[in-house]
Amino acid sequence: MNLRIGSRGSQLALWQANHIAALLRGQGNSVEIEIIKTTGDRLQAVTFAQVAAQSGTTKGMFTKEIEEALAEGRIDLAVHSLKDLPTELPEPFALAATPPRVDPRDVFVSVKYDNLAALPQGAKVGTSSQRRRAQLKALRPDIEAVEFRGNVDTRLRKLSEGQVDAILLAAAGLDRLEKTEWVRERLDPKDFCPAAGQGSLGIETRKDDAATIAAVAFLDDADTRFAITVERAALAALGGGCQVPIGVHCRPAHGTNDRVPQVSNLRPGNTLTSQSEVEIFAVVAAPETGNAVRFFHRAHQNSSNPADLGRLVAEKLIASGAGPLLAAPGEAAR
Repeated sequence: MNLRIGSRGSQLALWQANHIAALLRGQGNSVEIEIIKTTGDRLQAVTFAQVAAQSGTTKGMFTKEIEEALAEGRIDLAVHSLKDLPTELPEPFALAATPPRVDPRDVFVSVKYDNLAALPQGAKVGTSSQRRRAQLKALRPDIEAVEFRGNVDTRLRKLSEGQVDAILLAAAGLDRLEKTEWVRERLDPKDFCPAAGQGSLGIETRKDDAATIAAVAFLDDADTRFAITVERAALAALGGGCQVPIGVHCRPAHGTNDRVPQVSNLRPGNTLTSQSEVEIFAVVAAPETGNAVRFFHRAHQNSSNPADLGRLVAEKLIASGAGPLLAAPGEAAR
């Protein structure tokens, strides 16, 4: 079968597209990759908050043009970083496969400092994420968060030039590109909760394209699908997209008691089994103040509906006071 993949043109996006292309070729398919420039790629000099102020949302800013090509039949599938994909796909589209997840954590990257705690008073940390900004403010209110956009290479270059003391990035991107030389700390989700879907890829197709859906079915990992369904259901119930200050993460539970595991126990590639428990971390936080509402929950995978679990997480966060944080002007910028 001949398959056409749509992808953004960044180094990381192309790595991801080529990774999926290689797996599809291994199944006997011929594969082409079409690079598509998205709104988010064109507006590199504009902050996410400015985009939200102009258009009312940042949802779809990294996917809209790719979905247009998919709808028109110019491509057969799209490879996304799942955290960029809106939780509710437009009617013509389906999330056809979720390949095995890699390390979902955020990482602290610095030339000079060993970890977040070692940063001096008033240090500058670069991030374009409201979620990271909010949790950074909660942990270190003395630190200045600096708006930091651009691809991975651009951000690492700015760091090396001394524009900031550290940056916060997704572990998955740095691991995939083998650019981990300045990674100093992988942040524990109980303290620094990742975005819904972080570390996962999403393979998007047209709902009515049975042939392509069948061709990519082998890529779908059931354990990843369960976890990201929990996360995306919680995010949807809270009304969030990829640029709201919400973190949700579902992972295998370690041990049988209620102790939250330490980061050393988490390894990329951990998988769930039909008898295993999952633990869910969630946070809603205000970027301007660091005020945060957190929730932790443990459940059995084989007796739980993942979408229901996600909605439960959202309900518990709202019941614990997350509503005002999401509604506050300037704090929950979308």
